[in-house]
Amino acid sequence: MTEPDIRKGLAGVVVDTTAISKVNPETNSLLYRGYPVQELAATQSFEAVAHLLWHGELPDAAQLAELRATERAHRALAPQVKAVIDGLPVDSHPMDEVRTAVSAIGAIETAGTTNVLDAVGTPEQNLERSLQLFAALPAIVAYGQRRRRGLDALESRDDLDYAANFLWLTFGEEPDPVVVAEFNRSMILYAEHSFNASTFTARVITSTLSDLYSAVVGAIGALKGPLHGGANEAVLHIFDEIGSADNVVPWLDKALAEKRKIMGFGHRVYKRGDSRVPTMKSALDRLVEHYDRPEVAELYSRLEEEFVSRKGIYPNLDYPSGPAYNLIGFDTVTFTPLFVAARITGWTAHIIEQQASNALIRPLSAYDGVDERHIDGYVPTEAERAAAERLEENAAG
Repeated sequence: MTEPDIRKGLAGVVVDTTAISKVNPETNSLLYRGYPVQELAATQSFEAVAHLLWHGELPDAAQLAELRATERAHRALAPQVKAVIDGLPVDSHPMDEVRTAVSAIGAIETAGTTNVLDAVGTPEQNLERSLQLFAALPAIVAYGQRRRRGLDALESRDDLDYAANFLWLTFGEEPDPVVVAEFNRSMILYAEHSFNASTFTARVITSTLSDLYSAVVGAIGALKGPLHGGANEAVLHIFDEIGSADNVVPWLDKALAEKRKIMGFGHRVYKRGDSRVPTMKSALDRLVEHYDRPEVAELYSRLEEEFVSRKGIYPNLDYPSGPAYNLIGFDTVTFTPLFVAARITGWTAHIIEQQASNALIRPLSAYDGVDERHIDGYVPTEAERAAAERLEENAAG
């Protein structure tokens, strides 16, 4: 009997096609609908990139204006959703808070559907739902941080674009243009990344003909893990442990001796370094200069140099994004919810793509447990004996 080819973690397994994104092996560039992400981050608003992911092309002026108007119209946090958040312990993990809020939005939106298939929605309905989640998530994430600080929720401002309004909702101050630009850049870099763990989770759930909200909730659960979205939180914890650039060498000596996993380095897809890092590192540099925090850059550079020289493993996007979000003023536990607010665009694009050409995702497994065994004294029923006889006859014939 031929042994099955086991690919732990589905490493190297191609399960489907997608037109949404890819990593170009020749240039090591992440492409969104064919555009290198670094070009998009340098030239586009996050709203324009959302349109690109959902529709396949960058918007013209009229299309972008329409998207922005719709996004502004759905920014407010529904009272029922706020009540659900308020019902959670203040010390709940923010990802649990976000996951619960999205589930509540889905329950409200699909209320009254007596058949689960009715909740699946048409492509047009799911584009509308995608945009509404895109618009609502900043209020959810911002309120979570404010709630933990004992502050009230703020109302959105229609005179601010997506990134600026997100920062306003969180901090209650009109943000500096430098901060808005770099925050916008980070959201674009996090928006999409092919069949990563959370996106694949969303596609698996979608393949069962479940609805968009269920798929997004599942994706949020996958993203919470420190081997995926939670890594940017872990990077800041590492920075806090080290303290300063002078402590990098002894800290790393001890960490490697203990065989600790150093979060923020390495990637399943990139073998020559994460193509998003140079853009995010430039954003971090501008924030370091804006906030006059050179010690952050010194710690960052020293740890990168030491780890790369010893292990030959390069930073991923979480490494520069963690300290960048910290400089802006986000709590460390808010970093992964920021990832959700960005990746909602990629997730929903994949959900819609999966629905358009669906096949149930149901892989096989290789059993390595005990051989078949039976309960002493058990007497098969007549139906079971008949079924066994039919199997024997079919096998013989």
